[in-house]
Amino acid sequence: MHTRTPDVLVVGAGPVGLTAAAELRRRKIACRIVDRLPARLPYAKAVGIQPRTLELWDRMGLVRAVLDAAVPMRGQLTYLNGVEQPRIDLVLPPEVPYGFAALPQYETERILEEFLAGFGTRIERGTELLSFAQDADGVTSRLVDSSGSEEEVRSRYLVGCDGAHSTVRKGLGLGFEGGAFPEEYMLADVEVGWDLPHGYGVRAMHRAAHGSVDDVLVCIPLPGPGRYRMSMKVPAELSAARKADRPEPGGGEVAHGLEGGVAPTLAHIQTVLDRLSPRPTTACAMRWSSVFRISHRLVDRYGRGRVLVAGDAAHIHPPTGAQGMNTGIQDAFNLAWKLALVVEGTAAGRLLDSYDAERRPVGAEVVGRTVRHAAAGIQADPADPATVMLREAQLLVGYRGSPIVGRPGDDSPSVVPPGPQAGDRAPDCAGLTTEIACYPLRLYDLLRGRGHVLLLYDGEDEGDGGQDTRGFDELAALATTLSHGRVETCVLLGGRACVGTTLLPVYRDARGEFARAYGARGPSAFLIRPDGYLGSRLTPPDGRRLAGHLAQVFHP
Repeated sequence: MHTRTPDVLVVGAGPVGLTAAAELRRRKIACRIVDRLPARLPYAKAVGIQPRTLELWDRMGLVRAVLDAAVPMRGQLTYLNGVEQPRIDLVLPPEVPYGFAALPQYETERILEEFLAGFGTRIERGTELLSFAQDADGVTSRLVDSSGSEEEVRSRYLVGCDGAHSTVRKGLGLGFEGGAFPEEYMLADVEVGWDLPHGYGVRAMHRAAHGSVDDVLVCIPLPGPGRYRMSMKVPAELSAARKADRPEPGGGEVAHGLEGGVAPTLAHIQTVLDRLSPRPTTACAMRWSSVFRISHRLVDRYGRGRVLVAGDAAHIHPPTGAQGMNTGIQDAFNLAWKLALVVEGTAAGRLLDSYDAERRPVGAEVVGRTVRHAAAGIQADPADPATVMLREAQLLVGYRGSPIVGRPGDDSPSVVPPGPQAGDRAPDCAGLTTEIACYPLRLYDLLRGRGHVLLLYDGEDEGDGGQDTRGFDELAALATTLSHGRVETCVLLGGRACVGTTLLPVYRDARGEFARAYGARGPSAFLIRPDGYLGSRLTPPDGRRLAGHLAQVFHP
C-alpha cells in the first residue's frame, strides 16, 4: 500500500530523531517520524544535558520546558579507596547562558514529543523500517506496523536516527569500524539517603595494589529527593547467568547499549554501595535496572545520496562526560536546517555535503576522547581545566574549514580581527537595548526562532556624530534577495547616535558587551547560521564578499 508522501521520513524517535523532526516541522517541512517501539521507554539512559544543547533548544523555542524539568549538575565528588579527592566544580564563563543539567532520557523525549505535537506531527509508534531504496528523485521505504500491515512510503529524504543497531546504516552499507569493551555494567535508577551535596555526581573507585582501578561506582543526580542513576560493574555471578541466558552477539552485530535477559536486583546495587559508597546508605525505590555494554565505532560517512544517519546510528562510544546524546542532538540540528533549505528549494542539494564535512570530524573527536577518558578519567585530560570544561560543555565544537563557511583572512583580507571567526560558535552577550524595551536583552533573544541572521555592527563610539548606517539597508536588501528571503537583518549600534535612517530592527550595545564578545571595533557584518555558528565575518562589511558567502549556501 502506498500512502502520503512526506518530504522527510525520520526513523527513530529518541532525542536525536525527535530533534530532527521538530526542527524540520518548525521550518514547515512535511515530515513523518516512526519508531518500532510501541511506547516511550521509562529508562534514564542518557541523563546529562550539555550547555550547548540547551543553546540549540533555546534557538528552537523549547528550552523553558527543559529548564522546568531538569536539575542542575554542579560538579563531581570523587573518592578513591574511600578517600575524598579534589572536588570538580562545573563552572563556565559568565557570558555562557546555560550551565550543565541532568534530565532522564524519558523526560527529554516527553518534552521533545510534546513540542513536536505542537506542529501537528505525532510519532507513529510500533512502526518498523524493513528496507529502502533510493533513486535520483527520492527514497522508497517499506514500513510494517504492529499489526503486520505493510506500507510503502515515498519521501525525498530518509534520516536514520535508529540507534547503534541502525537499519538505515546497514541498508546503506556504511562502514562502522571500531571495537568493544569487554566489561559489562549495571545501570539502576534508585533513591539513597546520604547527605552528600545536592547537584553533584559521585564517582567512587577502588584502586588495587598493582595500581589499576578494579571497582567503580558512578552516580548522576536525577529529579527527585535522593534519586540517582547509578552505574557499576556487573558481578561475576550475574554476568555468568546472563551469558547462559543468551549467546554473545555475533554476525557483525554491535554490542552496545541496554541488554535484555537477567536484570540486576536491588540487592546487586546494594552490594556495590556497601563496598564503595562514600557514606553508609541504603538503596530503595528502584524504578528500573539493566545491564549495558559499550562499544566505540564511527561510520565512514554520515550518509549517501538522499539517505543520512545521525546520533548512535553514526557514532557510539563510552558514556563518559555525557557526550553521546548531546552530540547526536547537534547532528540532528545541523542536518535539519540544511535539509529544510534544500527541500524548500532555496539551497542546492550540495549543501548536504557539508553535513558529513562538519559533523564526522566532531564524531571522530568525541569517540577518541571518550575512549581515552574511559580509561584514565576526565581528570587526566592534559588540557588546562578551563579548556576541559568548555570542551565537555561542547562549547568548543566548531566548523572552521567547512566548505560553507568563510576563512579567516578571506572575510577580512587586511588583518584577521580578534574574537570568533567564521565557523566558530557565535557567543551570547547581554545588555542590548531598544528605544522601546526598558530592559536589557540577550543576543540569543534576538536569534530565537529565526534562521540565518545578519548582524550589522556600526563600530564603537565615534563621538556625537555616530556612524552612518544608510549602507546597511543596501546590504540587508542584498542578503534578502540572494537568500530568497531566508536571511533576516538586525543593526547593532556601538556609537551614541545613528546618522541616516534604516527600516531594520535596531539594537544598541549599551554596555559594549557585543563589542567585547565579538572583538568588534570598526563597522562589521556577522552572518549567524540557524545552528548558532558564524557563517561569515566581514570587517568592514562588503556586499561582494557577502554575496560570495551566500552563494555557498543558497541557490543563485
